Amino acid sequence: MRSVTLTAALSLAAGAIAARVCGTNSSSTYPWTVGDGRYDGADPSVVNGTATVAFSIMPSAGSGYSTFFECMGEWPEAWGGYFEGGDKLIWGDCIWAGNGPNSDATVSFALDWKNRTMYLSHTFACSDIEGSDALALGSTVLDLACAASADGAESCMLDPALPAPKASITTRGGPAHVSSGAACADDAAPYQSWQLERWTRRYALAPGSTTPSADSGPAFTLRNMANRDVFACAPGPDSAFRGDCAWAGEGDSTSATTAAFTFDPEMDLLTITQTWICSDSPSYDAVGIGFVQATCTRAGDQLTCTSGPLWIGTDKP
Repeated sequence: MRSVTLTAALSLAAGAIAARVCGTNSSSTYPWTVGDGRYDGADPSVVNGTATVAFSIMPSAGSGYSTFFECMGEWPEAWGGYFEGGDKLIWGDCIWAGNGPNSDATVSFALDWKNRTMYLSHTFACSDIEGSDALALGSTVLDLACAASADGAESCMLDPALPAPKASITTRGGPAHVSSGAACADDAAPYQSWQLERWTRRYALAPGSTTPSADSGPAFTLRNMANRDVFACAPGPDSAFRGDCAWAGEGDSTSATTAAFTFDPEMDLLTITQTWICSDSPSYDAVGIGFVQATCTRAGDQLTCTSGPLWIGTDKP
C-alpha cells in the first residue's frame, strides 16, 4: 500500500467552460502537448520492484484551454505498463492543476514502456446531447533519454536535446453512444471503457503504521462510456476487495450484462470486468485495469479516501 496523501483534491468541475459538441465528434480532434515526462525504474536489488512514471500534459497553444494536468502511475517494472505483463494496459489518472478553464471530466493515460508509446484519453460533457459524455483517444511515441544510476536503476526523461514541444498527442473523438440495452452485436462494436464516479473507501490506520485494518473496500458508480450502462459497485460478502456491481441504469437491464471488480490495496490497482451474455451473437467480456490515486482525510485512526471521476480503458485504443 502506498503512503497516504492528505492533500485536498481538485474538482474538475471547477472552472469548467462550455461543453463540446458531440453529435459529430467522431471527426473532431484535440491537440495536446507533453511538457515534461519521467520514468524511474526499480532498484535491481528489489524483488518485484516498482517503476514510476509521471508526465505533465496540457492542451496545445491555440486550443482555447490554458491549463495543465499531472499524470502519474506505478506498476512492477517487469510488467512494462501492462497488467502482469499481459495485454491489458494499466490506465492512470491525470489530475487537473486547477490553474485555468477546463471542460474535461477526466483525463487519463497509459504507457507501453517496451514500445515507448503513451496513450491519452479524455471525457467531456456534450453540449448538444443533454446528460451525455463523449470520449476522445490518441497516442504518441516518446523520444526519451535514459541513463542508469549507480545502483543500476534506469531513469529516463524526454530528450532535453529536442526542441519544444518535445512530444505532442492528437486525440480524436469516438462515435456516439449506442443506446443502453442495445443488442449484443451493437454493444461489442465501440471501444469499451468506463467512467468511475463517487469512489469511496474507509479503513483504520494508526499513525506510524503501514498496515490498515477494518477496510471497507471501495464502492463507486460505474458508467460504461460506449453504451451508457450504469452500475453501483460495492464489496461482496466474502471480500472487501472483490464484488459484483448492481444495475443502476434507467429501466431494466435488457442486454443481459453484468459487471464485477477486484481491487489490489497494495498496488492500488482496480480491475473492471463487464460481461455480455448474448442470445443473438457470441457472448464476450470487456476487462480494464486502472491505477487509483485517491485522496484521504484522517479523523483519528480512521481514514476516508475519495476520488473525482476516473476513466479506465480496455485494450489499446
